[in-house]
Amino acid sequence: MAAVSEHGIAVHLDELLAARDMTLAQLADAVEVTVVNLSVLKNGRAKAIRFSTLAAICDALGCQPGDVLSRTEE
Repeated sequence: MAAVSEHGIAVHLDELLAARDMTLAQLADAVEVTVVNLSVLKNGRAKAIRFSTLAAICDALGCQPGDVLSRTEE
């Protein structure tokens, strides 16, 4: 299940990682971001994400930004 931020943005990292049999630590290594920072994003507690980080996540997971983030119904 996607983590949803207080702003109604759903983060789908859990699903993407599971589909690729990848751990958060492996993604952190590939993206060169700390596991703590990715965990904050994954759990819907991030206030912002840099486009460069989002692009690196997409490159590592072979996906598009819309696969990582979506807007939930209000």
